[in-house]
Amino acid sequence: MEAETVHITPYRTYAWVLITLLAFTFLTITVTWINLSALTVLVALAIATIKAGIVLTYFMHLKFESSLFRIFVVGVLAIYVLVIIFTMSDYLFR
Repeated sequence: MEAETVHITPYRTYAWVLITLLAFTFLTITVTWINLSALTVLVALAIATIKAGIVLTYFMHLKFESSLFRIFVVGVLAIYVLVIIFTMSDYLFR
């Protein structure tokens, strides 16, 4: 069986991640108050994607994983981007 390594992340890092996620949450709420027409949804999805990247990196410990696992995550994110593009094209051309 393979030896596992333990990655200890300091609480200060988690505090900064919490502050960053809260800031992006308040930014998302602020964007909904601004009338950007169809771009409001796009900006909110972009902010949500950044927040998901932060969660993947720190809470799911992606930065400590192997390169193959990272490639799989990038593949899933590429599919996510395609779904968002198809959704936005449907939303914009109705």
